[in-house]
Amino acid sequence: MDRSRPRRRDVLRLGGLLVPAIAAPGLLTGCGANPASGAGNVLRVSQPGDPVTMDPQKQGDMVSMNALINMFDTLTTRGQDNALHPRLALTWTARDELTWRFTLRPGVTFHNGEACDAAAVKFSVERLLDPKTKSPIVELRYVKNVTVVDPLTVDVHTTQHDPILPDKLSLFGGVVVPPRYLAEVGDRGFAAHPVGTGPFTFVSWQRDHELRMRAYPKHWSGRPHADELVFRPAPNASSSLAALQSGGVDLVAGLTPDAAQQLDGYPGVTLDAYTGIRTSYLSLNTLEKGPLSDRRVRQALNHAIDVPLLIKAVLGGKAREVPAMIPHGAFGFDPTVKPFTRSVETARALLAEAGYPHGFSTTLTASNNDSNVAEALSGLLSKAGVRAKVSLLDPGTYAGRLTSTNHSALGPMYLAASTIWTLDGESMIQSNVRSDRRQSRWHSKEADRLVDIEELSVDPAERTKAFADLQRLMQQEAPFVFLYQLDNIYARNRRPRWKPGPAGVLDMSSAEVSR
Repeated sequence: MDRSRPRRRDVLRLGGLLVPAIAAPGLLTGCGANPASGAGNVLRVSQPGDPVTMDPQKQGDMVSMNALINMFDTLTTRGQDNALHPRLALTWTARDELTWRFTLRPGVTFHNGEACDAAAVKFSVERLLDPKTKSPIVELRYVKNVTVVDPLTVDVHTTQHDPILPDKLSLFGGVVVPPRYLAEVGDRGFAAHPVGTGPFTFVSWQRDHELRMRAYPKHWSGRPHADELVFRPAPNASSSLAALQSGGVDLVAGLTPDAAQQLDGYPGVTLDAYTGIRTSYLSLNTLEKGPLSDRRVRQALNHAIDVPLLIKAVLGGKAREVPAMIPHGAFGFDPTVKPFTRSVETARALLAEAGYPHGFSTTLTASNNDSNVAEALSGLLSKAGVRAKVSLLDPGTYAGRLTSTNHSALGPMYLAASTIWTLDGESMIQSNVRSDRRQSRWHSKEADRLVDIEELSVDPAERTKAFADLQRLMQQEAPFVFLYQLDNIYARNRRPRWKPGPAGVLDMSSAEVSR
């Protein structure tokens, strides 16, 4: 391990932020151990959680999708170049403002031999939209129905124009399922033994222990390199990393920067960091009476939080500052919008102007997965006189409150993050900004107008301008504290060779693994 670098604790102390490191007793268990050499051509992947279901249309979280994308194909896909590419659909075009036409790849079959054709696409989209399915997937909310033009062509009809519908079909909403098989086994049977068109076929699933898949030799893009693919959940990062060092897994995904720093330099382990687009922010409840209803206070919070220091001290440099919600690399990002200046003096002056010369007390809620960042944010705010008590929740409780209809369920201020896998700014702000949306805690008629333009306009230039104007408005009104986009961090042994796209989706079809 390189001892010449400043230790994390020293960096935090210099910045006035002393945050306790996560204890990781399991990390040293396998120090110096070589990965098991007899694993064969099996790729074993660990991520923080387990899928909630094997039915791709009844889940809406990235942990589940990371596994399911290996068994199910989508209509489009996002490449490592950030561009949208064909998958099950070869071409797509807007026929008019309310109709998108998709031409499908010929000769594709599901793992049971059933044809993947236009009828299957129609069935899949309309099953997702059926209230009986109870799908949590919201990206296709503007889709009305699907018509079959011919065996390889479908028209997707919307209630209003959706300029990024093809992007939305690159993951959750774009999965195609087999209608005949579902009719035979029902929803419960399908979830027990899923059948898709993806590069791997389902073998077995022991909940909270192991999901096992086998290479599908007849996949339209060719057989994947790995013979078998195994997903193992590891909510405790330290145990996952110990398994990596002892040969229990080959690749650990979803690492926090803190956990990655603790493993850095140990023998037999390589850390890889790739630019990601998962974007973190503080949501402020501007709708209730109190300090946060005053934009000067909200601006003060943005000035008080030294994001570059936070990235250096707590995130190990594995993040990039975001000036106004939309991350670098996403459509709609405006490079002319600059981050807030980081100045405790400016923050205190704004607080005094707003009537809080001695600051105020509040609560900052976060998932306990983000405890270090939350504590660091509290420490930075305290330097400006804002006493933010950190309230940590288990991830399940946090997620339940985040998606509830109670806008105050997570208190006046909460730490959140969003993975905008469509690489379009709409996905970042769709639930957070417009007044009638689930997680909006800021009401602005001008913001609503701009959201409508960027969501509904057929003109990319008009959308770009709306995004730019919205980011400037958000900087002015500061309904959020804008933080950073996090790198995708992985730990691996010597066996796997794989590079993710910017969304960090664990599509392992291209992964190579040595014996």
